[in-house]
Amino acid sequence: MIAIDKITKSFSGERILKGVSLSIEAGEIICIIGPSGSGKTTLLRTLNFLEPADTGTIAIDNVAVNCERAGKKEIEKLRAKTAMVFQSWNLFHNLTALQNITEGLIYAQKRPRHEAIATAERLLKLVGLLHKKDSYPNSLSGGQKQRIGIARALAIRPSVLLLDEPTSALDPEKVGEILSLIQDIAARGQTMIIVTHEMEFARQVASRVVFMDQGEIVEQGPPEHIFGAARHQRTQSFLARLRYQA
Repeated sequence: MIAIDKITKSFSGERILKGVSLSIEAGEIICIIGPSGSGKTTLLRTLNFLEPADTGTIAIDNVAVNCERAGKKEIEKLRAKTAMVFQSWNLFHNLTALQNITEGLIYAQKRPRHEAIATAERLLKLVGLLHKKDSYPNSLSGGQKQRIGIARALAIRPSVLLLDEPTSALDPEKVGEILSLIQDIAARGQTMIIVTHEMEFARQVASRVVFMDQGEIVEQGPPEHIFGAARHQRTQSFLARLRYQA
């Protein structure tokens, strides 16, 4: 369903991604972990060209793009297959919860207003916030804002949902509600790639954990393998540091 092949990315001459390749099947929940600066978020952002990769290919469903030669139409087709959930929510503060979801449907996807409203209300109900549909972001908690961000992303019916540190800006007691929501979405068969620094979150939600370090995928496997029997010394050292800090 998703094939990432030999993706590279540099900033100011520094190689951030060093030929990353990864295949993901429909319905998989991939959690990407690793130290700061390992390239996790950069990889996520290359998948929808928020950060265009320098070289390599990305294929999602029937859309394949050569990153060196990608044209505007190819990029738009690839982006239409994805939706991003940001760690800082990126909601429009002058729009209600409902409007934050409907705007993209009405103006970008050209869907009828009544259809967009019905979709937004259905998804707000899914994330437990239908009663907040007329509320503005400044009156909502961090967890509520993140749930609206997830609803907005789901509204465009993406093949793959990309989540960048979805719990990092939340109070600890709110992490559980986002974990529960993501598990509910996963149960519906939604493919997801999640960058996270929350190891327990990754342990509970992932079907596969990918450990990155220094711009490379070092090791990957089921959560029980990565967290209980990691084979690579770099993975072991990273997890040991986290246990020591805890």
